[in-house]
Amino acid sequence: MPIDITMPALSPTMEEGKLAKWHVKEGDSVSSGDVIAEIETDKATMEVEAVDEGKIGKILVAEGTDNVKVNAVIAVLLQEGEDASAIGSSGAKPAEAPKAEAKTEAPKGDAGTLQYDKGTSTTSTAPVANSNSGSSAPKAAAAPAPAKSEGGRVFASPLAKRLAKEAGIDLASVAGSGPKGRVIKADVEAAKSGKGAAKPAAGAPAAAAAPATGMSKNQVMALYEEGTYEVVPNDGMRKVVAARLTESKQTVPHFYLTLDCKIDALMAAREQINGAAPKGKDGKPGYKLSVNDFVMKAWAIALQRVPAANATWAGDSILYHKRSDVAVAVSVPGGLFTPVVKSCDTKTLREISEEVKDLAGRAKSKKLAPHEYQGGSSSVSNLGMFGIKHFAAVINPPHGTILAVGAGEERVYPENGQIKIGQFMTVTLSCDHRAVDGALGAELLGVFKGLIENPVMMLA
Repeated sequence: MPIDITMPALSPTMEEGKLAKWHVKEGDSVSSGDVIAEIETDKATMEVEAVDEGKIGKILVAEGTDNVKVNAVIAVLLQEGEDASAIGSSGAKPAEAPKAEAKTEAPKGDAGTLQYDKGTSTTSTAPVANSNSGSSAPKAAAAPAPAKSEGGRVFASPLAKRLAKEAGIDLASVAGSGPKGRVIKADVEAAKSGKGAAKPAAGAPAAAAAPATGMSKNQVMALYEEGTYEVVPNDGMRKVVAARLTESKQTVPHFYLTLDCKIDALMAAREQINGAAPKGKDGKPGYKLSVNDFVMKAWAIALQRVPAANATWAGDSILYHKRSDVAVAVSVPGGLFTPVVKSCDTKTLREISEEVKDLAGRAKSKKLAPHEYQGGSSSVSNLGMFGIKHFAAVINPPHGTILAVGAGEERVYPENGQIKIGQFMTVTLSCDHRAVDGALGAELLGVFKGLIENPVMMLA
């Protein structure tokens, strides 16, 4: 009997994912352990292996399909002696293409962006053909004839009318590709170029209802007529980031503690350590520590020295963590990853540096496994490399704290009646007041300050 291949759950909380790539095609023979596909979630891209041997009888979900539910059948595997005629008995059915309906929600376009048709005042939506390879969506219909009222008047956008008049084009001879056959700017331009009726550009449906911007539909259309913005649908990562951080700001009582750290000793130690790095055959140093490596180490040790602050809120209890598993915020296109350096306090600066570089590199290519970005009790977010002097970060649930690190800079400061110049760095600690009180957070930040200003104390 044919075997259904289903969408796997790559993490306990995964509900749906994107079938990013097929490594097999219909008719290919596979063995247990062979990689057959790549599944992409909001956080990672993982390979899917075959668990049985046989022949791929039918692929039911096309490569590049988004929002595939966990446990949905994505392909059918034929066992020895079976042919395609046996597939019907498996009960698997290809995913149906969504029906085109008029909605207030803007549909997705081929290129991942949506644009309002300039000069169109209607708020209807037009279905857009999906260009994904192998999609089960129906083929786009031919361009409709011009839409006319009972009196014979051609329906066209104001901009299309003006352009047609200037070009001496009879709108009655132009096939409209807008909602209900309305003639739009693209149709007139196509007629001017002699290419005939123009179909809607991929990813550019006619004007849809206004997004949640607080503006009326007419205001939205007026802005788009000026070419001041475009609409880009949110992908899975952006939706998860938005949901989690909205939840954090709405449900986690944040409070913030800020102080300055003098980092002259740290910069001198960093220069000395990097200067002693062995050179490879190519002349490049074997390692290069960053300021953030020292920050990660100092923060992990501080959490150990103030164990009551190494805590997370768990509803009817507080979890006090025995290890300093510290997450580091990594910016990736379209979102944010927080891979975790486990037992960060026990690792050397070089080990932390190498691990953070590895995690950050794989985060940007979505190659992290779930256990590498889940867990931990605290995070470090460093925007110093962008020249940001000071900011307050949003806690990443379920963490109890997050340390925001600004840029190191020279500042003038008084000392024993004298004016001096030193290197300073501003840090801000965001705390979940349910688990970490004000005095406790201040104690934790004070320990960190002592370590970062005297890095040799990290060895004590």
